[in-house]
Amino acid sequence: MAQIEQAEVKPRLGRKRDHTRDPEILDVALDVLAETGYDGMTIDMVATRAKAGKATLYRRWPSKSHLVLDAVACMKGRDLDLDSLPDTGTLRGDLVAMIKPPSIRDSERKLKVMAGIVSMIARNPEMAAAAHAALVEPRAAVNRIFFQRAIDRGEIPADVDVEKLCMIGPALVAYRVLMLRTPVDREFLLSNIDGVILPAVGLRAA
Repeated sequence: MAQIEQAEVKPRLGRKRDHTRDPEILDVALDVLAETGYDGMTIDMVATRAKAGKATLYRRWPSKSHLVLDAVACMKGRDLDLDSLPDTGTLRGDLVAMIKPPSIRDSERKLKVMAGIVSMIARNPEMAAAAHAALVEPRAAVNRIFFQRAIDRGEIPADVDVEKLCMIGPALVAYRVLMLRTPVDREFLLSNIDGVILPAVGLRAA
């Protein structure tokens, strides 16, 4: 009898969940988040745009906050390979070499995602940490390497505030995109490098 009862309560194994579409769904979630903000976003919106069943999404992500946290964390996985950054021999050359159309589009999208999760960040410390890791730290890490190279070459003083310098460019871009609602282009980024960042470390544009 005990054996029969044990068999009855043993959970039945169903088919394994297919996670192959997860990256695509998370990418769609980021698009919706950037467009509507966290408060206006729903899982149903994501399911419709991703052409996925709502039940599938709810099984994978039981709440909107779970979906958004996963989506933002997923952005971290697309970071640049820090071992293959351009090395031109000058700080300006390295910074300019990073100005590429895909990088510009990616930066703008990240800023719009950040704007979309502001309300959630205020309520959820875990989201604040994930947002910083995915949206802020990747570019700061690149800039850190460039400034350290310049210090090692003797191009800029060793006592410059690297952490503050790392954030100048991203802060200017954020203001332009979020406050002025103006797209970022190559000319704008070059003006930041030549007019703000290089003078801040005592260098002049070539």
